Amino acid sequence: MSTVDERADNLVEQHRAAMGAVLERQRQAFIHDGPPGVALRRNRIDRLMALVLDNTDDFIEAMAADFGTRSRAATLFTEVIGMMSVIEHTRSNVARWMRATKIMRAAGLVGLRAEIQPSPLGVVGIIGPWNFPLNLVVLPAVAAFAAGNRVMIKMSEVTAHTAELMKATAPKYFDHAELDVVTGGPDVAATFSTLPFDHLFFTGSPSVGALVQRAAAQNLVPVTLELGGKNPVVVAPDADIARSATRIARGRMVNGGQVCVCPDYVFVPDDQLDTFVHTARATLRDMFPSIVSNGDYCSSVNDANFDRVVGLIEDARANGADVETIAPEGESLPDRASRKIAPTIVRNVDDAMLIADEEIFGPVLVLKGYTRLDDAIDYINQRPAPLVAYWYGPDGADFRRFIRNTRSGGVARNDFAAQMIPSEAPFGGVGRSGMGAYHGKAGFDTFSHHRSVVGNDLPFSLGGNAAPPFGNSMQLYANVMMRRARSRTQRRLKSRLRV
Repeated sequence: MSTVDERADNLVEQHRAAMGAVLERQRQAFIHDGPPGVALRRNRIDRLMALVLDNTDDFIEAMAADFGTRSRAATLFTEVIGMMSVIEHTRSNVARWMRATKIMRAAGLVGLRAEIQPSPLGVVGIIGPWNFPLNLVVLPAVAAFAAGNRVMIKMSEVTAHTAELMKATAPKYFDHAELDVVTGGPDVAATFSTLPFDHLFFTGSPSVGALVQRAAAQNLVPVTLELGGKNPVVVAPDADIARSATRIARGRMVNGGQVCVCPDYVFVPDDQLDTFVHTARATLRDMFPSIVSNGDYCSSVNDANFDRVVGLIEDARANGADVETIAPEGESLPDRASRKIAPTIVRNVDDAMLIADEEIFGPVLVLKGYTRLDDAIDYINQRPAPLVAYWYGPDGADFRRFIRNTRSGGVARNDFAAQMIPSEAPFGGVGRSGMGAYHGKAGFDTFSHHRSVVGNDLPFSLGGNAAPPFGNSMQLYANVMMRRARSRTQRRLKSRLRV
């Protein structure tokens, strides 16, 4: 083994030891203190919000430094204001969610009492992404606190300024036994994934999510994976084309297209495709009369993502796609110095092109024509389930068929990210776009164990009857129960056949 390899291995072990020590400290504090009451859970949520709100300007500057160009308004809306309603909903309802649920109430009258009790898991690990580096660690941490857990956060190394600010600021609001923030590169993230947490929450790409799940499996740690995917859009035959094109174009440009719920490819009726393109083009030109010097136009987060998106566009162009760059007059784009790529519309894409399979994560919109709705549905179903499926048009029979016959984490109609508007709505993917959910009660449930608590005050044992010796009365009871079950099942099957 070379000296370089030995140093790398030693560094990994140092990271593992340091993070393991924090995890053990949190676990021992959790065991010693027991499940926190509602007041402490709300206090932890409040302190986390104070951490964000007291230091918002610093976080805005850090994210601007990380992205190169990211406006104050964009960060305020997407990172801070966008999560407030979910946090307030969680804080307001945590006392109700904590209550045990009584079951078998009638049996309680004779001495058999049963309830389902939500209990905290212990220590939750959170691995954050770079596209919304604050929002997407704070929201799961709030849910974990609401459920009564301790939290360790691994910030993304891509947005290093934000990560270091979070690490420096968190100790002013939390003891390390409550919340600890970890920074570092991919090696630290990989080591973090191997720690024996009580739950591990990851937001990022499917390829990295698979590695996280594999690492967590070594310790049988349950995982929640919030992943990406190619989100399809279907514009209905009876949709308002102008309104649909405007909203879809604007939705694609949120955070420079670097959003896991951005529309990725759009099915438009063949006879309305040119009208759609005309409106989308006009919308994008109106939105961005300038780009390179425009402080509202978000840059690609780094050279690697800039090169990847440019590469997808050029591969499509080289393989015969129609590529239209919506660049302001006099500006040469893409511009590597500012890492800005002009809004781009791509048509006539086939499955041989990289852009057909890879999540774009940039300001590029792929358009496809269709004649029959079933053709669009079949295309969507032949690909991995997306995080969100979009429909633009009325809530009619076609929309209901679209919902019934496709699979996705959520469905949004006539608006970008509409599935995330209700604070109580679960947010999560399915299949390759993720597993598990959070936001609202779904987040509380994700980080809780729902434990059955049953007590028997009867003068005889119920469970003990399963132990030998088995007398005649037990044999008779078993035979009667079997006859009843068979008869009941046969009646149901006959009834179903008649229907």
